[in-house]
Amino acid sequence: MLPPFRAVLFDCDGVLADSEGIANTIVAEEITALGWALTPHAAEREFLGLSLPDMLPRIAARVSVVPPRWPEAVAARITAELARSVRPMPGAIEAVAALAARGVPMAVCSNSGREELAMKMTVLGLFPFFEGRVFSFQDVPRPKPAPDLYTVAAAACGMSPGECLVVEDSATGVAAGLAAGCQVVGLLPGLGVPVVGLHTFH
Repeated sequence: MLPPFRAVLFDCDGVLADSEGIANTIVAEEITALGWALTPHAAEREFLGLSLPDMLPRIAARVSVVPPRWPEAVAARITAELARSVRPMPGAIEAVAALAARGVPMAVCSNSGREELAMKMTVLGLFPFFEGRVFSFQDVPRPKPAPDLYTVAAAACGMSPGECLVVEDSATGVAAGLAAGCQVVGLLPGLGVPVVGLHTFH
């Protein structure tokens, strides 16, 4: 049983938004075009939870040339596709709504870029639940696995990190939550079942 918590800090991709499959497919196609053949599953295994800037050194080590505007082009393609087809993870909207009904402060902490994250929150209708407590890796000095996102989010909720429950689906995100001093629930990628029952925790 988890200790009591007073705020919940959500990752976005794979926790609130069913977006990992779409993003991994695009990343695999774009990196394969550079000369490193990857399947979507291999891209997920290689990059799950990383921000695009943190992906670049791994990519550069495996391909001859990364074009100067390649990251921006990939981010724009992902954002455009997600705007058309992103859906919520099963049970995510219900869990967020139940927590909001109980007055539990919540925040979103994502290694996605600011524009992409805002689009997903808008399409899924989640912005009203978070009242401006939506943080991209571009809003802090260091992305996950550094604790910065979760430290800032806890403060925005008016809580200490130890009073916050982090919900994550990647080792990178779990490491960030633990480094911040939060309680952490880790979801298996593709299996968001614990989110469904999140509002039953005491």
